[in-house]
Order: sequence, then C-alpha cells, then structure tokens
Amino acid sequence: MNFDPFLAEHRFGYGRSARVAPPEDVGDMLAELRRADDAQAAFPIPPFRVMQDALALRIRFNSYARKHPETAEGKKAQKKARQILRDMRGDHSQWFVQTQLRRITASHGFRERLTAFWADHFTALGGGGLLRMASPLYVEEAVRPNMTGSFAGLLTACVTHPLMLHYLDQNSSVGPNSRAAMRRGRGRGLNENLAREVLELHTLGVDGPYTQTDVRELAKAFTGLGATRHYGFKFRPAMVEPGAETVLGKTYDAGGGMVTIREVLNDLARHPATADHIACKLAVHFVSDIPSDDLIAHITAAYLRSEGDLMTCYAALLEHPHAWYPKSTNMRPPDEFVSASLRALGVTAQTLHQMDLRGVREVFFRPLQLMGQAWLTPAGPDGFAEADGAWATPQGISARLEWAVTVPTRLMPDLPDPRGFVQAVLGGQVPDAVRFAANTAETREVAIGLILAAPAFQRR
Repeated sequence: MNFDPFLAEHRFGYGRSARVAPPEDVGDMLAELRRADDAQAAFPIPPFRVMQDALALRIRFNSYARKHPETAEGKKAQKKARQILRDMRGDHSQWFVQTQLRRITASHGFRERLTAFWADHFTALGGGGLLRMASPLYVEEAVRPNMTGSFAGLLTACVTHPLMLHYLDQNSSVGPNSRAAMRRGRGRGLNENLAREVLELHTLGVDGPYTQTDVRELAKAFTGLGATRHYGFKFRPAMVEPGAETVLGKTYDAGGGMVTIREVLNDLARHPATADHIACKLAVHFVSDIPSDDLIAHITAAYLRSEGDLMTCYAALLEHPHAWYPKSTNMRPPDEFVSASLRALGVTAQTLHQMDLRGVREVFFRPLQLMGQAWLTPAGPDGFAEADGAWATPQGISARLEWAVTVPTRLMPDLPDPRGFVQAVLGGQVPDAVRFAANTAETREVAIGLILAAPAFQRR
C-alpha cells in the first residue's frame, strides 16, 4: 500500500483545505473516527425531537383553525401554523449550512463522507409538509452516531426510526390475523415495502438469496413496528401477526416483539450476502465504479471475520493497495463537488451563517437540483446513483460550470490567486491544460471556475 496524503483527502474526504493538515497515514484516518465528533459539536444539528414537537404544535393549530375558521382566534391559529412551516424551512437551510461547515472544517473528511454514504444507503424521506424537511434530523439521530459500530446496530437504528417507518409505509402494515385486523373485520393489511427494501437494498442486495416468501415472512415479523401521530417510535402489539415466522430458513419464536425483530435484523446483518453487498458498495463509492474483485473480497472477509464491525471494514478498505491507485476514476456527485469546492476555497462559517433561506436556495438548493442531486432527496429508497453516467449529463455539467464560475466570487469577494490555488487543490499534480487556464483566464473568477470545473478536480 502506498499511502498518499493528497489521495487521502481527495478520494476519501472532501478534498484539500488550505487550513487543515492532511492525515499522516491510514492509522491516523481510523484514529480520527474513534475520537470525539468535534465537527458535530462545533456545528450542531438538533435531534429528531425538534421535528416531532413542531409537528404536534402545527397539528394543534391547524385543528383549531379548521374548527373555528371564521373567528379571530381561528385565523390567528392558522397564521401560527403557517409560521411554523416557514420557520422550519429556514431551519432546514441552516442544517444544510451546518453540514457544509462540518465538511469544510473537518480535520479529516472521511467521517463526513461516511455519513453521506450511509445516509444514502439508508435513504428515508418525509412525505410532505414539515416532514419533507426531516431527513437531516434522521441522519443526525440514526446514521451518524452508529456508523463506527456494528452494521447490525446501524441497520436496526435506521430500520426502526420513525421516518423510515413512515417512508416505507410500515405504519399501515397490519398482520392479516392480528387483533387489530380482526377488530376491523379485515383479513389483510400487510405491507411488504419495509421488508422488501431491507432485504433488497439494506442487507442482502438485489440479487441476494431470498424469495418472495422470505419478504412476506419478514413483513409479518415487522408487524407492530410503527410511529405515533407525531412520529415518535411506538411498538403496537395489537397489529402483530400471531405465530412464528421463517426467514431464510430460520424460524423465529412467536410473540417475541422487538426481541424477535432485533434478532432477525442481526441475522440479516451477519449474512454472507450482506457482507458482500456492503463491501461492494464501499468499494464502488470510494474507489471505482468497477472495483477489483480482490478489493471486494478483502473487505468482505474483514466483514465476516468481525461479524460486521464497520471500523474493521473501513480498515480493510484503506489498507488495500487498490484503494490508493493514483488515477482518479470516480466522478464526484454534485453534492460532493459543491462541498469540495467550499473546502478548497476556505469559505468561512461567518459567510455561510449570514445566508438566509433565500440565499441558500439561490446558491445551493437550486443549483444542486439543476446538477441532478437535490440535497438528501433521491428519487427512491435506493438512493442516488453511483455511476458517473448519472452525473455526466449536458445539463448537469453545464450547471456545475455555471456554479463554479459564479458562486465562489459571491461567497468570497477576494478570491485566491488561481496560480497558487490550482497547486493547492490538486496537490501539485496539475495537468498542463488546467495550469494554462489558471494562468491565462481573463478574470480571476473565470480562472477559479475553470479549475473547479476541471476533470482533475471533478474526479477523485
């Protein structure tokens, strides 16, 4: 293995920063993950409880307004409900800013990249209104604290989170023979969405060794998982399908409730197909769209040996020589491109914190949509695409170039000298064409834009 400090930042983080020293070696990168989460402490994002409280209050105001539509109190309640929505939009934009500041200032970017990777693997979205803005809080609560432990722990935290239960329709899943179904006079009501995505996306993989029968049995095992009206977690015994379930050939005791659910999730997490699926996803995301079989096998072996200990898997990824292949092959997706640009430029917390909702929309949310990656909002539960072809579209490339030329000067009136900037962000490995553009562009704005838009910066 040939450790390269530039690649450590460029491939496994958000690129070079003029203000932060690069990692010294792989041990340093892993040690950083074991240390306290300083970025989270410096740029906090609140827990999901904030969303639950806002939902409860808005429901109360809306309910009162509907009952008393012609009264002054009713109209006042309606205004308060609308104000809660406006306030949450502003908070949502600030959670984006906090996320960017973590990436800009992180001593090592590996933790932030892992957060984004697992947030995408366990995609969960709210359906509308306030809940549409809940994803950052879910990531903060379910993903970030668990991504250096066991995969089983991360899987359980995400699968049982109220936002995931809402997103994959688990709240409407009723055991066909449960007490709740019998009371309602219905014999059916089982929803298989959560079970199917857990098998297909979260654990075994789309080609994993499961059948439709396994999906249905797992869906029965999940009955009882649900959320309250205000999206707090709640286990509802009346909705549980009676009897034992058999998933992948193993029969789980009837009536186990959450104990059974944790047991089946643990078994799925330790399955060899899950090890291969997770190893492949890590290798594709961090190294290449077409990783070597040897790299995948190396991470898979570490996963199985450690029973899904994620730090062991990260070590296996970083210690393999193929992870340090000098040629950059993967194209940065838009979200990563924007963060890498902000980090390279050294945009300050003061600058970003001064931005209001309108500014964040103009500078980040709308451009990211044009580039094809609205923040934390993929089209489906399988997350955003990894393949370069998904991002290298005419509209996407055009939007990146437009952003690279126009936004840096808006954020930094005094842009850096392009001749020094290009050396710093590309680690001294500057292609002749990029150096020429940096030296001869008509304006500093255009020069910085051309550097950020260059393939040498766009790929890692």
